[in-house]
Amino acid sequence: MKTRRARASAGTACGALLLALTPALTPTLSATAAESPPPGAESDAVPETGTGRTVIGDGHVDIGARFDHGTWTVQIRDDTTRPATWRNTTDVVLRVGDTAKIDVPESKEFGFLGTPGDPVWLLPQVQQDGVLWPGWNSQEPEVASTVDREVNWQLTGVEGPGDFVLFLNGSFGTPKILFDGRKKLPQETGIEVNSHVHGNWAFTEPGTYLLDVRMTARTKDGKSHDSTRTLQFSVGPQDPSRAFAAKPAGEGSHAASDTPGKGRPEEKPEPPKSSGTDESSAPLWWGVGAAVAAATVGAVLVWRRGRSGRRHTASSPANDARPEGDQR
Repeated sequence: MKTRRARASAGTACGALLLALTPALTPTLSATAAESPPPGAESDAVPETGTGRTVIGDGHVDIGARFDHGTWTVQIRDDTTRPATWRNTTDVVLRVGDTAKIDVPESKEFGFLGTPGDPVWLLPQVQQDGVLWPGWNSQEPEVASTVDREVNWQLTGVEGPGDFVLFLNGSFGTPKILFDGRKKLPQETGIEVNSHVHGNWAFTEPGTYLLDVRMTARTKDGKSHDSTRTLQFSVGPQDPSRAFAAKPAGEGSHAASDTPGKGRPEEKPEPPKSSGTDESSAPLWWGVGAAVAAATVGAVLVWRRGRSGRRHTASSPANDARPEGDQR
């Protein structure tokens, strides 16, 4: 497994998406949105943290910070259950099956994903049947009511057999890169309080990926809160349960701990539940095109760069991650 930690910065090409796809995709987008639960709605979420290992490969999930019995922690909100359930990241493998496999297009605007024609596994910004739809939010009730302005989100480490990129489709489909595992880490961006966002999660090779993420915030009472966790992704046709046993290559990792210096707990074999499928399908670039459809009908994301006070919603333009070196 290759390790991509704190590598030198590299340039990234940005440009327009394939707008020609928009007319054909608009009906699909509308139908999907009508059938989806309201993502990030907290009224139906179970307040207790769920137990038991789970593989999730279809439907909606969010990564977010919450107060679990008063303790600030990064967890995964699982909307595939009714009611929705918050889960510890160590108990969840996010499955990126071959239903998400596409070919890198000829358009040079997507050169940051690889050579045209190469395979890439893409979890798109707009929901598609049979493909996992991960987002991130700051809508947990206690977070929304007590955090001052925003949650700071950092990508601190990436391990996997290929490259990882998280990008948004901004106004007119222009790619906006939030996190790029090939660049110097950590990278960071802000999540405005009480907001919910989706993006495109791209992986260039099959296998297990470990994404170390950190979320920090200051509450209105002046207290600082900090949690670092590891997101576990299984990409391609492999057995997703293998990802539960994966360990970071670096020594002294504390990706699953809220206490500096404390290592990730040892994983014990346990049969996971699964809510996803791993069937092959035709290339899914229409998923990215559908996000353009969303942009053209006014459902464009707001994304805040740096420390500005702009609101993050799913209906305004998005921006890049903060420049490297802009640390708090």
